[in-house]
Amino acid sequence: MNIKKALVTTLGTVAVVGAGFFATSDTANADVKVTVKQGDSVWSLANKYDSSVNAIEKANSLANSSLIFVGQKLNVPNSTQTTSTSSANVASQNYNTASQTQNTTSTQQQTTTSSNTSASTGVSGSEASAKAWIAGKESGGSYSARNGQYVGKYQLSASYLNGDYSAANQEKVANSYVASRYGSWSAAQSFWQANGWY
Repeated sequence: MNIKKALVTTLGTVAVVGAGFFATSDTANADVKVTVKQGDSVWSLANKYDSSVNAIEKANSLANSSLIFVGQKLNVPNSTQTTSTSSANVASQNYNTASQTQNTTSTQQQTTTSSNTSASTGVSGSEASAKAWIAGKESGGSYSARNGQYVGKYQLSASYLNGDYSAANQEKVANSYVASRYGSWSAAQSFWQANGWY
């Protein structure tokens, strides 16, 4: 009788532990694979998929979450839903903090920074995204990049810059060049994607 009782007790304990294991694994959510579209930002993807900017940065080894490209594939980890009140409160506090800093982040994204030098990009929204994409492809976002006669963040011909390689002049000349040649940064990006240059 004692062996039967011990066996029933052991099996009952295993069943309870097993049920707890399966119950917790039901709450884990899988990562979502996302292809970045024009106008997307890490912040907007985090909000859309109930994640966080930090989680997306870590999952994709992003050094600069302000610099993502159209067509780039990202893993967006979902947040896990728990029954713990304190975890829910922390998640709510994190969301509120992220919402409060949205305006600050948007303002920071409109200013491009590279090695202690910054200049206003002069564009916003999808145009800023296209402009950042081109800068990333052309120079990695560096105002000091050089490739033969091509200089700076947008790899403009040195003759366009007239010897003034400052960040402000590079931004001004790049905007002028793109407006006269393509009409918009989005059109310039489309041209770059089709031809490998702009």
